[in-house]
Amino acid sequence: MRIGELAARAGVSVRSLRYYEEQGLLTSTRSASGQRHYTEAHVERVTFLQRMYAAGLSSRTIAELLPCVDSPSEATSDAALVRMAEERERLSEHIEDLVRTREALDRLMATNRAHRASLRSTVPG
Repeated sequence: MRIGELAARAGVSVRSLRYYEEQGLLTSTRSASGQRHYTEAHVERVTFLQRMYAAGLSSRTIAELLPCVDSPSEATSDAALVRMAEERERLSEHIEDLVRTREALDRLMATNRAHRASLRSTVPG
């Protein structure tokens, strides 16, 4: 199938597919005229890539995990598990930072509300 059909079947843009190829996450064969051609297996591959992106993984991290998918073995599985644990820790740290940021915003909002309330109580009515 050609790139447009793969994009439609996988529910992604043609631009995304080209990006996946640039990142080494997806490969195609080329016709004599240079058109990309894909197989049925590529639909599953793109769906898998989308799930990885939805999990918050970067292209680089996905590329590091693909050996576990492409050449499953105990070694690639172990390496993938270690890499996913590292990624999970990074996400946990980011979540903690976001929670602290939200708490700081909550304090600012409370200060603002208190200030507005004090202004209302001092204004002659």
